[in-house]
Amino acid sequence: MRAIAQLPEIEFKTIDLRACERGRLCYDCAAITVWTITDEGRVRRERLFMRREPDNSITYALSNEPETTPLSTLAQWRSERYFIERTFQDLKTEGGWDELIARKYRAWMHHTAIDALALWFVAQTKLNWAEKHPVDDQLAQELQLDQLPALSMANVRLLLKAVMPLPQLSVEQATDRVIEHLVNRSASTRSRLKKQAKERKKRKRKKRT
Repeated sequence: MRAIAQLPEIEFKTIDLRACERGRLCYDCAAITVWTITDEGRVRRERLFMRREPDNSITYALSNEPETTPLSTLAQWRSERYFIERTFQDLKTEGGWDELIARKYRAWMHHTAIDALALWFVAQTKLNWAEKHPVDDQLAQELQLDQLPALSMANVRLLLKAVMPLPQLSVEQATDRVIEHLVNRSASTRSRLKKQAKERKKRKRKKRT
């Protein structure tokens, strides 16, 4: 693959994809026609898309699109994977998808289902926000931006924390909570001790008989 990108006939063109929070997203891209061999031994004609990354490395992707497909279209399709990865990252950092500590598969499924519901709620909130509060073009011009930032999952989480704050405990309430917790732990330990004592008595009776 590296040798293909270094061929003299390969011409990279700068493709302006879209506006992002870091400015304009641009990549140097190229595409050529190649022939690949399938597992069945058949020769197949495909398009090899190449994109130069910020670290100057080159990534490759095969496509069955015809040669008439514009290079900008291939570049746009190649970059759409970002939105999927962005969703996963937001779900982990903001939704707590990566905070599960369990050994059983069912627990993981329950945790994932709750995270999916949270993601659906955030998506619906973002959609409603976009419908009720359309983009202000004048504000974008004043801020000298091509596109105003959209509502993010972190924004929704911040709003929820503002309207549903965590309860603030007084010293007396905190003390009562700790005492209640310690009493419950003591009761649980006492129950285990009684159970162990009964088991020891049973073992002694079996030995006598």
